[in-house]
Amino acid sequence: MFKRLLRMDFVPLRTGVGLLLLRVIAFGSMFLKHGTDKLFTFGKMAAHFPDPLHIGALPSLMFAMLSDGICTLLLVVGLATRWAALVVLVNLFVAWSLVHHFAFLDKATGGHGELIVVYIAAALALLFCGAGPISLDALIAEERTSVDEESRVPVS
Repeated sequence: MFKRLLRMDFVPLRTGVGLLLLRVIAFGSMFLKHGTDKLFTFGKMAAHFPDPLHIGALPSLMFAMLSDGICTLLLVVGLATRWAALVVLVNLFVAWSLVHHFAFLDKATGGHGELIVVYIAAALALLFCGAGPISLDALIAEERTSVDEESRVPVS
């Protein structure tokens, strides 16, 4: 009895549901907070956006908008998941390292370091695991497999 309790046998192991929850909760909230800001207040942000890579504030904001406004939505629905996770990961790492200077619990930087690390961990998980079976990636792969099987010519 105690062994079953420790192993949590009463909770079914569903990796696909876990990946779906990770995608929707982590990157849905990232889109709602950061993506909508960049998509809907782009003009206001362009004047004062950080330029950590010295490529200009506008290109930096455009990449951040791609990451936070578009790729987070791709992650939520599970489309081009590994590529979208890579773009988000690059953007988050640049922000954490060059803008927040690897701050983790520093209240002087607004305390965002811990959240950035959580987002980085979620992006890394999706980069290595993919979207899982409950995603548009899986649906496309399934469709592609069925088309490939239909187009095969039987060998005599």
